Amino acid sequence: MKINYPKLLVCIGICFGVAFAGSTFTPLPGSEWYYHFLQKPAWNPPDWLFPPAWTLLFLLMGTALYLVSEKQGEKKSAYILFGVQLLLNLSWSAVFFGLHSPGAALLVIITLWTAILLTILSFRKISQAAGYLLLPYILWVSFASFLNFTIWRLN
Repeated sequence: MKINYPKLLVCIGICFGVAFAGSTFTPLPGSEWYYHFLQKPAWNPPDWLFPPAWTLLFLLMGTALYLVSEKQGEKKSAYILFGVQLLLNLSWSAVFFGLHSPGAALLVIITLWTAILLTILSFRKISQAAGYLLLPYILWVSFASFLNFTIWRLN
């Protein structure tokens, strides 16, 4: 299989563009609401873990998008689902960190999880490898959903 590097970079770039947009809502160290007022469980991951985890996940998402883009056939619904889950991913950051609303963010992340599952199923029909590349993403969002739920309950 010959790799179309410009297209691969565009697919990855789309995902990292959303990642960058979401990162604008991430609290800076010392942020009052997140670091001083928000109660988090003892098992909350350390801050340093999030950037490399999300970098890998967005790289996998972009690669999955590329694999789908290289296949023949109808892909419109797969692209729509992928776009929806990207927007929901961005929305979660805006709602949780921007609006300081773990409760509303919980509703967003449940919807995000569903959109990721539908994207995986849609991508898998087009490219099995693309579907598999999204499995770490849904696993991370599953964990993040439970963390979001726990933070909501604690606060």
